[in-house]
Amino acid sequence: MKIALLLATIAALIMVPFASAETETLKGTVGPGFTISLKYDGKAAKTLKAGTYKVVVSDKSSIHDFHLTGPGVNKKTSVGGTGSTTWTIKLKKGTYKFVCDPHASVMKGSFKVT
Repeated sequence: MKIALLLATIAALIMVPFASAETETLKGTVGPGFTISLKYDGKAAKTLKAGTYKVVVSDKSSIHDFHLTGPGVNKKTSVGGTGSTTWTIKLKKGTYKFVCDPHASVMKGSFKVT
């Protein structure tokens, strides 16, 4: 009985760091002009590690959307809508793109996940 209690305690202590780890945050912005960006730690997202991320998009214009695509991901805000949107996504190895669909030729970006 004491061994089972000891093992349960050790298992609980090992899991605490994993349970309290925070999800990394990416910050996307579209508008108010013809700009679109995705930042990680205040810098343009260029290369990220695979894993789970929270994406917070600030849509500042009713003529734009923020559309994120890549391996297993296809998320977007609505054209006509504004405000803040939050997604939790799992990024896998590969290339991801973000665009404003109505203005994709000039409002676009990408990043890689390793």
